[in-house]
Amino acid sequence: MKRMRVPFLPAIVALLAVLAAFPILTNNPSMREELFLVFMLVTLASSINIIMGYTGYVSFGHIVFFGLGGYFAFYLMQIQGWHFIPSLIVAAIPSAVIAALIGFPILRLRGAYFALATVGINEAMRVVFNNWDLFGGAVGMFFNFSVYTQYGGAKAASELAYYTMTVVAIATITVSYLIKRSKFGLALMAIREDQDVAMIVGIRPSRPKIAAYVISAVFPAMAGATFFFKNGIIEPGHAFELLRSIESLVMVVLGGIGTVAGPIVGAAAYEWLRGFLITNPALANFQLFL
Repeated sequence: MKRMRVPFLPAIVALLAVLAAFPILTNNPSMREELFLVFMLVTLASSINIIMGYTGYVSFGHIVFFGLGGYFAFYLMQIQGWHFIPSLIVAAIPSAVIAALIGFPILRLRGAYFALATVGINEAMRVVFNNWDLFGGAVGMFFNFSVYTQYGGAKAASELAYYTMTVVAIATITVSYLIKRSKFGLALMAIREDQDVAMIVGIRPSRPKIAAYVISAVFPAMAGATFFFKNGIIEPGHAFELLRSIESLVMVVLGGIGTVAGPIVGAAAYEWLRGFLITNPALANFQLFL
């Protein structure tokens, strides 16, 4: 008798959809806030897994795209008066273009050299926005509370951000799954195992690596746009926070590098552990290790 197998992707999507609906149906704002963070972390971890887990390039500065997406979307909403959804979509485009431009030179590097280069790019971008008056400089940008009236008020805007982050997380997982099962994914994993051998068998590493880097930049940009729309304020130190990038790497390692489910498990476990340590006075100091 054959065992019935549940398709992985539909099962994950269904689970996330149920989780997303539960806080709204039960009118539980606290759970909604917690799941919002989890979905954001899933997005960041899953996207970095595309370049690290599949391709073997450890990016310590991947949070740069989170900040870029946040700033571009915030500018469109605050200065140009755009609605949140088109701002989120459009903000991902320049982030992808920048990823392609910087990916071409830095993906020629390998190992620690690439990792250090990504840190340098993130810090350079933080300095640029810190001195760029168009985006508020060191002070940053912030919404007037009236901005949220077009969404039905702050509560409705918060719920919109919550569902948007859920969709972004599901989209990230779906793309990660499709890449892993495609010829493109096989090429990336061949590069990860041994780039020189991959070249011998006919794989041209530069194109798949840049494509993976660009794809992995789009989803953090959308997550950043959603996060800062919900927060109502953005400034360089928070947008390009290196610690958040390192946390994403830890989540991938915690859940399993190069797997689709790994970043999901890692993000959920990391956030639960951090919350557990914070809410237990005897263990609160251990939260500093996270």
